[in-house]
Amino acid sequence: MIFRRLKSRPSGGERALPCIPAGLRAYAIGDIHGRLDLLDRMLAAIHEDLAGREPAENHLLILGDLIDRGPDSRGVVERLSHYHCRNVRLVVLSGNHEEVLLRLLQGEFGLLDDWLTFGGAETVQSYGLDPDELHDIGGRAAIARIRGAIPEDHRHFLEAAVDTVKIGDYLFVHAGIRPAVHLSMQLQKDLRWIRQPFLDDDTDHGFVVVHGHTISREVVERPNRIGLDTGAYASGRLSALGLEAGERWFLEATQ
Repeated sequence: MIFRRLKSRPSGGERALPCIPAGLRAYAIGDIHGRLDLLDRMLAAIHEDLAGREPAENHLLILGDLIDRGPDSRGVVERLSHYHCRNVRLVVLSGNHEEVLLRLLQGEFGLLDDWLTFGGAETVQSYGLDPDELHDIGGRAAIARIRGAIPEDHRHFLEAAVDTVKIGDYLFVHAGIRPAVHLSMQLQKDLRWIRQPFLDDDTDHGFVVVHGHTISREVVERPNRIGLDTGAYASGRLSALGLEAGERWFLEATQ
């Protein structure tokens, strides 16, 4: 099922929604976690939504955690690394799950067992490897097999991901930010991993933070942040946000 909820700019004395510049449109998709089926449905919904709108410079932002936990991490990376849609610019942000995989591929074999336990097993299966066998052989030998199974272009695609994108009054990031710290001074660890104190902080950051990383049953919409991780790998619900001028709307793909 696909649905859209449109929220227009308030009128009169009400406070206006944050804006993005005229002529731009942005879509942000929450944590995919190997659910290629839901990603394909979401992309179809976004393309349908685009077809009903005026021409604009369109940005499609993937908020990280493309991989792990769900059944087809390889398919998700392949789909996005070859994504092309006229007048749509794709931008991928790095999540904590991509970070751990890339650190493994760079030789941090001490991360292997935890990674396999917390979602990596499904990823290596999608690349044709047996996670139990990798656990048994361990260390450098296991990492060598993972390196051999993951295509080089997939690795380069994940390495090219960015940590933040700012469009108008919105900041897009995987996990969140450290409150009261200027954006230029934020630590990469926080951008990819933080939960508290970010989630409970209600101060005005100077922009609305659009993020994933922390699962909620529904999209979280607060004055200073919007959380889009609705647990697609387990819930079967992938959520996205659309922005244009002073409007925002939400899309959901379900299994």
